[in-house]
Amino acid sequence: MKRCKWAEYDDLMKVYHDKEWGFPQHDDRMLFELLILEGMQAGLSWNTVLQKRDNFRKAFDNFDYNKIVKYNENMIEELMQNKGIIRNRLKIQSVITNSKSFIKIQEEYGSFDKYIWDFVDNKPIQNSWRKLEELPSKTELSDKISKDMKKRGFKFIGTIIIYAFLQAIGVVNDHTTDCFRYKELAKSH
Repeated sequence: MKRCKWAEYDDLMKVYHDKEWGFPQHDDRMLFELLILEGMQAGLSWNTVLQKRDNFRKAFDNFDYNKIVKYNENMIEELMQNKGIIRNRLKIQSVITNSKSFIKIQEEYGSFDKYIWDFVDNKPIQNSWRKLEELPSKTELSDKISKDMKKRGFKFIGTIIIYAFLQAIGVVNDHTTDCFRYKELAKSH
């Protein structure tokens, strides 16, 4: 079975690639989780984040933004001592900030899902990259969304992070054309 090259070197990456990456995601809790994890990745590898994903889920109340929004300085200090997660104070603080902005978007749009998918009229962008090297790290769409989210108070959501997020949640299908998931996802839309 042929898959995207980036997923070939590790079993955890293979499972993430085969079962999750690029599949259109519409559940707000999962969208929040992936947004936070992409922000945590800044400056690190995605594999590092995936290895710690279960620890992040435990540390951040299963990414329940309604609980995270209430975190205080004591909770930040507790998280800074948690060796199972990425202990970067700015990133940890951004999770709390982003939960507030996420909830505001839900209040305005009814759901974060509606907000993010409205940028593409609810239709995933079907790219057709032959090689991994062809994939962009950002696009006009990620620039636009990043700019809008920054205005709404989000942190760690630069255009490259947002593009990775859009790939992860299936807003763009960036599986290479020789990957088995490319054809599956292209057919389903």
